[in-house]
Formats: sequence, C-alpha cells, structure tokens
Amino acid sequence: MELLINHHEAIFMVGKSHTQIPLTFALERAASGLTPERRNEIKNSFSLPNLVATNDDIVDGERIKGVEKVAPLSLFSAERIDYSLHRIRHYTASDPEHFQHFVLFTNYQRYVDEFIEFGKNEVEAGRYDMLVEPGGRITQRGKKPSKDLIAKPPQMPAYHLVREGRGGISMVNIGVGPSNAKTVTDHLAVLRSHAWLMVGHCGGLRGSQRLGDYVLAHAYLRDDHVLDGALPTAIPLPTIAEVQVALANAVSETTGLKGKSLKARLRTGTVVTTDDRNWELRIDELALRFNQSRAIAIDMESATIAANGYRFRVPYGTLLCVSDRPLHGEIKLPGMADVFYEKSVSQHLQIGIRAMELLRDEAASGTLHSRKLRSFDEPAFR
Repeated sequence: MELLINHHEAIFMVGKSHTQIPLTFALERAASGLTPERRNEIKNSFSLPNLVATNDDIVDGERIKGVEKVAPLSLFSAERIDYSLHRIRHYTASDPEHFQHFVLFTNYQRYVDEFIEFGKNEVEAGRYDMLVEPGGRITQRGKKPSKDLIAKPPQMPAYHLVREGRGGISMVNIGVGPSNAKTVTDHLAVLRSHAWLMVGHCGGLRGSQRLGDYVLAHAYLRDDHVLDGALPTAIPLPTIAEVQVALANAVSETTGLKGKSLKARLRTGTVVTTDDRNWELRIDELALRFNQSRAIAIDMESATIAANGYRFRVPYGTLLCVSDRPLHGEIKLPGMADVFYEKSVSQHLQIGIRAMELLRDEAASGTLHSRKLRSFDEPAFR
C-alpha cells in the first residue's frame, strides 16, 4: 500500500460493501442440520452465492482499463475467492490455510506415499513444523498424529509439509486426466502460490529414451481441451526461466550427473497433454502432429497445469519420468511397472522437493515472479 501511495498518491477508503457476504461463505455449516424445507426458506432471508459475480473476468483480462470506471486491486473478486476456498476443502479435504506457497502435483499415489515418509522424517528432524494430511491429521515432532486417517479420501487429497510463513511444500494427488488438473488449479489460484510443479509419469515418444529418464517440458502441445475457451491454444505458454533452471539443477544435484551424462538422462522438449487415455489406438492420425511439434513425451495433466499457471500468474514447470514407451514396444505391464516404480519414485520426488527449495530461495530474494506472466494492465496486488 505504501507503494501505491508513493507512486500514485492513492487515497484509501474503508467502508461497508454493497455486496452482502453469502450465508454459506460466512458460516460454512450454517444450513447443514436443516431440513430441505427450511433450507429452501434461507434464500428469503439471507444472501446466497451469486455465480454471475463469481467469475474470472479480471484474471482473464476481460475488464479493460479505461472502459470501466473502477479498476480492480486484485486478480479475483471476493465472491470468487470465497467460492474457491470452500471448493478447496471439498476436493482436497484440507483447510486452505494449510496449503504452502510451493505446490507439487502428481498423478500417482506412490509419490504421495513417499512424500508422507519424507515429511515425517523432516518434521522429526526439526526442519519443518508439521505434516498435515487430509482431514486435518497433524503430525508434529515427538508427538503422535492428532487423529486417525480419514475414512473416505477426497477426490484429490492434499498433504502439507508446513514451515513458517507458508514456506513449506504441499503435494496434491490430482489423479489422471486434465479435468482434475484444471479443477484444482482453478481453486488453488486464489491462494497465490509461488510455484506449481508437476512431477509424474509420462509416455516417452523417442526411441533414444529409456525407462526412468526425465523429461523437462520446454513447450506444450495442448490436446487436453479443458481450457480452450479460457485460453485459446494459439496463445503460447512461455517457459519460466527460474523454474527451468531450478529443475535442471535439482536433477543434477540429486542424480550426481553432469555434462553429457546429464543430457542423456534429462531431455528437454515438447510435452503433449491429451484428454484421451487410449491415444495409442489413434497413432496413425497423431503421428504427424507429434512429429511436427517435436514432441518427446505425452501425459494427461502437465499442459493443463501450465496453462492455468500462465492464466493465474503462478510460475509453473514440469518434470516427468518416462514410465513406458508405447511407440517402441514398451508398454506398462504389472510386473515391469512395479520394479520401475520402486526405483524411480523416490529419486524423482527428491528432485521435485529440491527444486522447490531452490525456488523458495528465489522467492525470498524477490527474483522468482516473472514479468512475462503479467498482462498490460495488471492489478496492484498479485
């Protein structure tokens, strides 16, 4: 606010809003014990959520400076923020305040299992304050978990390795598919994360790749289609230099590889994100598209997260691990997959965590948030 005063001679006024806070946002469980008849009567006495005002007009640039008399101070309206805070609880079984500034997304439960073990060890070593699991199960140093495991896991369970100032790391298991990836990032956007990283498995498309090799996305072929209306596919998704460097350095540090050995294990290129899990059955029609895009890997989530990171001004990146090569005769079979998972998951997760530690240092120094994500008429507050 001091910057606004110094640069724009702004005057601040605080008063009563013309928009009423919906009852369900103010008191989350206010109507949970009422009969259906009584719930129907609520709308006659209380304000309910207004979905017309709950939108992404500001963040998507649909409010043009000079046309509207009042310019927004932030990327999201109050209604949009409240709506997403409640959706976060629903989808992840986590309170929004437990989410940390650095969020890892994965598409396999094995990464979560590894993250939980890592988190417990870090908490016991005193490097993090606590580990929070779905349903508010909290583990602190020298103490037993605060409650039993949640009986019914949510759609996208989230786990949080907490540090002071939200400087820790959260992990969300988004499952498989672009719909979940869009849903959770739509809502997490209001928390204003410092970084989103996708760490999961992919299909390798090049003959020179081996199972267990890493893929650092440098571009995306968006065949997921879930964000085409909000962000047309003609809009390029730039890579974020700070994130790319952090991921590459994390791979080198964790694997001990350098130079040609590192390049042989870590390949940079285009990642295809598809909404068709059985894309292999259409390879005749997809082959030319893959070739022209110089694609090196395919998954079902990465471009979706990157596209929403671009929309919502959250630095994003993708580091995948090749788990099969269907175009070259290596498809996922139960026995082969189990051996691969045991060897790859731990190292891959450690790379993701190390990258987040490097990005945390960037954020602390003020060099993380890239200007390339800002629009022409950006609101005052990120």
